Amino acid sequence: MDNLPGRDQDAGQRELGEALVESCGTAGASTGMLYLPDPDPTRRVLHLTLTTGLSREFAAPWSRVGLDDPIPVADAVREGRLVWLGGQEDTARRYPRLGLVLPYDFALAAAPLTAAGADPTGAGLVFLWPGSHEPHLSEREHQALQSARDRLTGILLRVAGEGRPARPAAYPVVLKPLPPPTPGPAEAAAAMAFIRRLPGGSCALDLNGTITFLTREAADLLGAPVSGLLGNLPWEALPWMDTPVIEDHYRAAAISRLPRTFTTPHPTGRLLRFDLYPDDTGISVRITPGSDEPDEPATSAVPRPGVPKEPAPSRATALYPLMLLAATLTEAAHAQDVVEKAADQLVPSFGAQAMALLVEEDGRLRVVGHRGYPAALMARYDGTPVRAATTHVLSTTTPLFFGDAGELLAAHPSVMIEDGMAAWAFLPLIASNRPVGCLVLAYSHPHTFAPGERAVLTSIAGLIAQALDRARLYDTTHQLAHSLQTGLLPRVLPRIPSLEVTARYLPAARGLDIGGDFYDLIRIDDTTVAAAIGDVQGHNVSAAALMGQVRTAVHASAGAPPAEVLARTNRLLTDLEPGLFTSCLYVHIDLAARRAQLASAGHPPPLLRHARGTAEMLGLPPGLLLGIDPEASYTAVDVPFAPGTLLALYTDGLVEVPGRDIEEAIGEVGALITAAPERQPLDDLADELIGHSDRGAPRTDDIALLLLRSEDPEPSEDPEPREPPSGSRPRRA
Repeated sequence: MDNLPGRDQDAGQRELGEALVESCGTAGASTGMLYLPDPDPTRRVLHLTLTTGLSREFAAPWSRVGLDDPIPVADAVREGRLVWLGGQEDTARRYPRLGLVLPYDFALAAAPLTAAGADPTGAGLVFLWPGSHEPHLSEREHQALQSARDRLTGILLRVAGEGRPARPAAYPVVLKPLPPPTPGPAEAAAAMAFIRRLPGGSCALDLNGTITFLTREAADLLGAPVSGLLGNLPWEALPWMDTPVIEDHYRAAAISRLPRTFTTPHPTGRLLRFDLYPDDTGISVRITPGSDEPDEPATSAVPRPGVPKEPAPSRATALYPLMLLAATLTEAAHAQDVVEKAADQLVPSFGAQAMALLVEEDGRLRVVGHRGYPAALMARYDGTPVRAATTHVLSTTTPLFFGDAGELLAAHPSVMIEDGMAAWAFLPLIASNRPVGCLVLAYSHPHTFAPGERAVLTSIAGLIAQALDRARLYDTTHQLAHSLQTGLLPRVLPRIPSLEVTARYLPAARGLDIGGDFYDLIRIDDTTVAAAIGDVQGHNVSAAALMGQVRTAVHASAGAPPAEVLARTNRLLTDLEPGLFTSCLYVHIDLAARRAQLASAGHPPPLLRHARGTAEMLGLPPGLLLGIDPEASYTAVDVPFAPGTLLALYTDGLVEVPGRDIEEAIGEVGALITAAPERQPLDDLADELIGHSDRGAPRTDDIALLLLRSEDPEPSEDPEPREPPSGSRPRRA
């Protein structure tokens, strides 16, 4: 493991490391982790920068966490709150991915690093306690955690104020915990004598699993010389221990800090019992002859003498990254999600420096995504004819491994190495028994691909292939749905003298559902304009199609009094018998008379702000939804629309949150409109309102927003339609 950063490294990071180690000890935590935000504010990513009490292997898969991932530290930073997990059951229930990959007993606290009266730092702190911890934080631990947050936040704010903000490292820096007092010679001799008097053998592992000490008796029981074991991992020095079950026992002890016992057969046929006793510096192991009693848990991965042993994955790297990736990919909806989540796991876990996901389209390479490669290099490859190694992988579905440049050139002499790498794995992505692409992992130094590692990488490629196949189908379907919906919305807004207008449309953040929200602005003459907004019941193709019919019906009646427009549209919809209902708000604006008439068919009330005044919710007669009763009638309300007046039309997605009073939510939007500067561009105000709706609970409905503001008349010779202001076309936030 690494020491604290040295003199040649950033002093601020060294100070952060010292504070993390000391705070972890004060809180009685077994593990501490400091996450820093990505330097690019547009990338919603947290990077594990410093950790103590955790091995590099455990840290690597969690070194990059998306701010929207279902991970405790992401929730803590994003929502600005403390996240506490009191044990294994609590973890599995609230964070299934974490509970699946780390099904061990431990308690966890994740907290944002913020200071009173200051902007959040965007950083997060995580402490883990052993599985013996009580389900709740004690008052002393809570105070220690708060003290740690204050200390680390203070350092981050101070170094940022000095113009040298702390930035995440390329790889997590693993810090050593505070060492215990060093024993004197007499104590050391007494300790050795004590160990040798114990029956069986003894050895010690550090938190990475490396053997740091063992007695000759332990070496004899394991059947290997002391020199062949010291400094090595047990499952690498002893092939018969290379099983996922044994690795899982070690992992459980290291994470939970709880004693653990297991029994496994030696190749000679005898049983060996291992008792693991972990703490914050490593694991002490007692090795004794085992028994054949049925209550002794035994692994079955090691064959009896004389039975051929099947090749197994190397300790690879085996179980942990495979399970973590499988759990993570279940959350990937889009192809780019697959790239990001796969890269987050593969690149650090397997020591690679670069990764690319490629697919073939009409004999040409398409780069779905990449990590570690320069964007310019990937752009040069995108769209080029499929090349040698990739052609072989796609045509034969056989993975290729090249430990150095010589191996690659021997197999493909004509290839040009342009990526600056020294070793490569080309893995076929096979889904439904057909190749869908190729995964490339690249290393900056020569790399030996052990048989077990090849097997694990091939399995991982299969997981990625299935996720990528689903995601690309989702993306294609989503694009078709989006095209259908946006094609039914106005592509341009007409330019109306003395009227400033902007619009927004955002689909629901819940997958492939197609919404029926719509808005429209209809120029009637130089001084008269009609505006409409509505919401068709449902989220499917039928809703989108009906939305198009409603828009057409409103257009056909535009210019008539608002109550008549709604009545005509209602009769048309009931004749069509679509089985769906529609809310609609129609506005007729006479800019010359400076008046507006509004009528509603069950739509949320609009907000009106008079010049230099406050925004009020207009209490329109609600009217019956369109498409229910052909004889329904509607009532219009007349309001002043003098220069400076602002009218906000919206669908319920802007204000409706489960469990929240809708009038209170409308009031908050009205307060934002009231607080807006008198001449603030409507584009800026629209973005502010949309941004407000995205806070808190996830959005589950579409949003349509239309803002109209009366202006003093100005001469104009450009009555032609114009492109809508930035963001007026249907778009994602």
